[in-house]
Amino acid sequence: MSRPSLLWLRRDLRRSDHPALVAAAASGPVLPVFVLDPEFLDPAGPVRRGWLAATLRALEASYDGHLCLLRGDPRTVIPALALEVGAREVHTSVETEPGGAARDAAVRAALEAVGVAWVGTGSPYAVTPGRVRNAAGDGYRVFTPFLRAWRTHGWSDPAVEPDPLALTDAPSDASAWDAVDAALAACPIELPPAGQEAALARWEEFRSRELAHYDERRDLPALDGTSRLSAYLKFGVLHPRTLLADLAGRQGDGAQRFITELAWREFYADVLHHHPGSLASDLNPLEVAYDEPDARFEAWREGRTGYPIVDAGMRQLLASGWIHNRVRMITASFLTKDLHVWWPHGAEHFLAHLIDGDLASNSHGWQWVAGTGTDAAPYYRVFNPISQGERFDPDGEYVRRWIPELAHLAGAAAHRPWQVPDGYAHGYPVRIVDHAAERVEALARYERARLSRSDHARRHL
Repeated sequence: MSRPSLLWLRRDLRRSDHPALVAAAASGPVLPVFVLDPEFLDPAGPVRRGWLAATLRALEASYDGHLCLLRGDPRTVIPALALEVGAREVHTSVETEPGGAARDAAVRAALEAVGVAWVGTGSPYAVTPGRVRNAAGDGYRVFTPFLRAWRTHGWSDPAVEPDPLALTDAPSDASAWDAVDAALAACPIELPPAGQEAALARWEEFRSRELAHYDERRDLPALDGTSRLSAYLKFGVLHPRTLLADLAGRQGDGAQRFITELAWREFYADVLHHHPGSLASDLNPLEVAYDEPDARFEAWREGRTGYPIVDAGMRQLLASGWIHNRVRMITASFLTKDLHVWWPHGAEHFLAHLIDGDLASNSHGWQWVAGTGTDAAPYYRVFNPISQGERFDPDGEYVRRWIPELAHLAGAAAHRPWQVPDGYAHGYPVRIVDHAAERVEALARYERARLSRSDHARRHL
């Protein structure tokens, strides 16, 4: 038998539509391997660790038990494994996030030092970040022109799994599987079904039942109107190219809106690729006077702000590891505009609890709301948590689902308990700030920052 190739899996935890697997199989038998890297795993909260653990168990089954699970620094673990099994090549999907790209560069150098080739094929995106550029050859910073260029660029057809596929084994680190099982046991939420089969089943259900109404229902948190595929996309259990291929030729508003939402994910990854510093800092710096997190920040994290739609979202996050996208924007606006807290504090909290916590989408989604990111003129946007709740949860169903203290309030009254005689009868907290006053304050702070930047620019002409 010819020497095996390693398939080092990271954000591509699947077997189908996997270009790196196809490339590896062309060279002979394939050894799939995943490395539990403390640098990436330790900062993750128990929810993300639990979801990764469930996904790895499903991945092991999809590779018929051939998954080699190791633990440690990939810069030493991967070269050591390659030498142990006599591999000539290590195949991977290309990583473009800053931390992952730096890690890969180090592993590639270590492999080349021992005579093992590095082969990167495909990426977690339909269009690999960096490939869509404007006329000047730069990356886009505004979504709409990116969307046009992204559609024009297009993407490959799904990769066809080799048949037959020769898989080989290497001993796993027993402590690695123990860590996986411990992470599953410690996960504080009920996880959705994990793995490629579950993801494809969810996609089929959404496509057949909800996609046609997606454009009109995706903003209504009380309905099951979204795909709930983001957790699978997070670890590459599904590839977006698979979804796009299934949508080819569908012209309905729901399908087109869903494609646009996939493009947002690709846009944010592209922005991060071109501007790696924007992971934890403002893409468009604006010297706003922020407040340090205090007791009000804790109230926001725990869903005790006194604004029902905000609190429902934050409690949904803690209880389920997921929060509806419309409500993500509302809760983010409340933190940055009503409490005047810099967005990385909120982004870090989201990442600690979301099973779909994507670095690029999370950081740039927060910046979009905060007014320091990719939007052209966003600083004056302040979401009204009351009117947003009444508009997108008109019957109060979502609020009552997550806030039992308001379950006795019928209809839209759930959004204004202060206007109902018994609104606070079951212990719901009073509002921690006056939204109208804080909106004025937020706009004043942003205007001072904008004028200060303009003055600074004029002085340096």
